[in-house]
Amino acid sequence: MQPRRIARELALLSLSQLPSSPEKLETQQLSNMVLAAVRTLTTEVQDTLTTAAAELQRASDRLLSSETRASDLRTSRSMVDESIQLTQSAINRIGTALELPELIQLANQPEFDVRTYALQIVRAVNIHRPEIDEQLNAALVDWQVSRLARIDRDLLRIAVAEILYLGVPDRVAINEAVELAKRYSGDDGHRFINGVLRRISEQTQAAYPKS
Repeated sequence: MQPRRIARELALLSLSQLPSSPEKLETQQLSNMVLAAVRTLTTEVQDTLTTAAAELQRASDRLLSSETRASDLRTSRSMVDESIQLTQSAINRIGTALELPELIQLANQPEFDVRTYALQIVRAVNIHRPEIDEQLNAALVDWQVSRLARIDRDLLRIAVAEILYLGVPDRVAINEAVELAKRYSGDDGHRFINGVLRRISEQTQAAYPKS
């Protein structure tokens, strides 16, 4: 995995755990950021497993209370399938948490500092959040950024920060956000992320046409 992509992933996973103050951000070590990322993944794993257990219990309760009607069996099977999918998602998150420190170590080449770029992203998102959210709200159709799932919201904020404040080409920022969405968002999350960011790109180009 490319160092810059790992920096984006680290920023995504640690964003909600790190201080918003620029001064405090500067003092963050790479180990602090990795720990913050692992905590984020751990919380997601716990929440996902709790949801999976509840879904499995619902399926069990339905089976025990039913008269073995075909419709009840189909519903219960659907609940069990959902529980299995959620559990698999949690297992994948655990795998990511275990891989993350090694990936960062491998990617932290002398010519590129993963920590520095990850902190640049986090700093840009925190400093320019009102402007970023204004752009996002303008691009969202019948929705608001505050109502998005946290992972989708942070993915969008990071991509917009890269485009507007870190000099990353639109196409690169969009593609990178889509790839991260495939790892961390829901089934259709990457399509949603792609659509919103392409609208923002079109709006930005219309507002600031290149000469």
